[in-house]
Amino acid sequence: MNNRQKELVRILLTGLNDFVHVQELADELDCSEKTVRNDLDKVETLLGEYPSAELERRRGMGVCLSINHEDRVKLFHRIYQDAAVSDDDRLLEMAYQLLVSDKPLTLASLAGEHFTNTTTVKNDLNRIARWLEGYHLELLSKQRLGHFVKGEELNKRNALANLSELIPSEPGERRRVLHLFQPSEINTVRKLLRDLQMRYPITFAEGEFESLQIHALIMIKRTRQRSSIFLGESDDGTNVKLESYHMAAWFLKQLEDTLGMSFPEDEYVYFTWHLESCRTTHGGNGNGFVAEVVRQMTAQLQRMTLIKFQDDNVLKEGLETHLASAIHRVRHGLTIRNPMLTDIKKKYAYMFSMVILAVEKMNEAYELDIPEDEAAYLVLHFQASIERMEKEKAPVKKGVIVCDLGVGMSHLLQAKLEQSYRGMDILASISKHEIPGFLEKHETDVIISTADIDSSEIPAIVVSPLLEPDDTRRLDQFLQARDQQDTSEVEALAAIKPFLNPDFIYPGMNLEHRFEIVEMLANDLVNHGFADQKFVHSAMLRERASATVIGGGVAIPHADPYAVRKSVVSLAVLKKPIQWGDEMVSVVFLLAIAKEDQTMTKSLMQTIAGISRNPVLVERLSEAESAADILTVFEQ
Repeated sequence: MNNRQKELVRILLTGLNDFVHVQELADELDCSEKTVRNDLDKVETLLGEYPSAELERRRGMGVCLSINHEDRVKLFHRIYQDAAVSDDDRLLEMAYQLLVSDKPLTLASLAGEHFTNTTTVKNDLNRIARWLEGYHLELLSKQRLGHFVKGEELNKRNALANLSELIPSEPGERRRVLHLFQPSEINTVRKLLRDLQMRYPITFAEGEFESLQIHALIMIKRTRQRSSIFLGESDDGTNVKLESYHMAAWFLKQLEDTLGMSFPEDEYVYFTWHLESCRTTHGGNGNGFVAEVVRQMTAQLQRMTLIKFQDDNVLKEGLETHLASAIHRVRHGLTIRNPMLTDIKKKYAYMFSMVILAVEKMNEAYELDIPEDEAAYLVLHFQASIERMEKEKAPVKKGVIVCDLGVGMSHLLQAKLEQSYRGMDILASISKHEIPGFLEKHETDVIISTADIDSSEIPAIVVSPLLEPDDTRRLDQFLQARDQQDTSEVEALAAIKPFLNPDFIYPGMNLEHRFEIVEMLANDLVNHGFADQKFVHSAMLRERASATVIGGGVAIPHADPYAVRKSVVSLAVLKKPIQWGDEMVSVVFLLAIAKEDQTMTKSLMQTIAGISRNPVLVERLSEAESAADILTVFEQ
């Protein structure tokens, strides 16, 4: 069997005793109906090896596989073995079973069903248990009964909707999660969601469509299991007045008629929440509360970074659109995960830290609970604002064109460059032999030539006279590389040394938890008069909101600059690496930067981020035995 045929068998096995239309199978397998029918012929031949297996084909109804439990297990084992089903697939299915099962599952039953041993199952359960904690769920075990998940139904549904997180190599990959549901129900939900968009003024982005599809499938599954959502008195009935409620009602009525089931009223409200969350992402709704949160947040970020965010109307509109959706999700307990979270924390360490501090103040002031996954999306808005501002004030690069193909071609190339690069001032178009004399008289940043030229102190790049798309791409990369090179010189290791004090360097620290380390370092600064007592509270609050690890074994805890009296950087080298959020850390920089030195915060963080990307430097710091050894590293 090829992979498509193995997947066909898997679909038929999971849809036991249900007829599936050939067209549905074709859609699921992304092939034609004819291909499915040909594959079914081959599958039928294979099924001859299993006495109880019978493949029924009925006109107008589709295909159904009936098979007893013993042969079903053998066939599953065969296709899983042949297809080399990964540990990730087993993990997804096991987590799904635990979340939807109404009775405990034993190690033996899980091992038998997934064709593995109990040791492997135990390891999988430990991994699942750690993941469930992020959804306020607990995996419990009762002797002679088995394992089961304890927690609220809303949290179980949030976990089910985000099962793909268990596959770290494929964040956001929902297709494998969809395979856990009935193919006929998948296609029914998909069709009705498309009909919903045609009937009402609503359009879903691809990710929103997939999210609604999975939430609807979970609703179907849990309602049939009599595990419906219960909202209690938390909802005041206002949802029935929303246009989204009428959309949800139409959609669920169609599902009820098609599937022959009935949803409780709370399920109507629950699905309304999800619809409303999608709708608010497509434009602000004039919400005065959201506008006030945005105003306060941009004011906080402007105060801490000294960047004029409040003047950026594009930023304001983007934040209002995103926060309208985020606050809606937070208030109704609708968890989302940001697949870019780790990358954002590392790439934009400074802005992420500033946004987290501002978000914590918003959470406290407005009784919100915006998590770090949502905050990471906000970072992208602020980072985009910074890049817009930098582009506007970026120094103009002075360039010279070297072209020996005639005046007409030189002028054409110059016109193309000036049109494509507003931040470039083309000083002249010259020939090769004019280069030395020209560079003596004119300050030049870059030479753009139509032919190879002798090496020069001025960076040069060769392009086509017609400036083809490939030339533009290479020129972009060339200019960006030059900018990065200039930046790296400013962010040299020596920039940190003025902030290091031997009294606050701690080699061989032997504490076991990140909170202990942050508290100890912060208290020491307070005791020596470098910061106010509220610095400790601010640093701990920041660390609890989101682990300050930036990769490479390095963490950068910090706090509000208004609690700092005199700038200093504490540095702790741990005796052995400890868990710091999702990573291991061996070097900790506690940044205490006073408000008068705020302009240095970004460059300090970027320099430390550079250290985290240099394993040799991190290793040298980790091996240092004294404060003097550590200071030596920063003198290189």
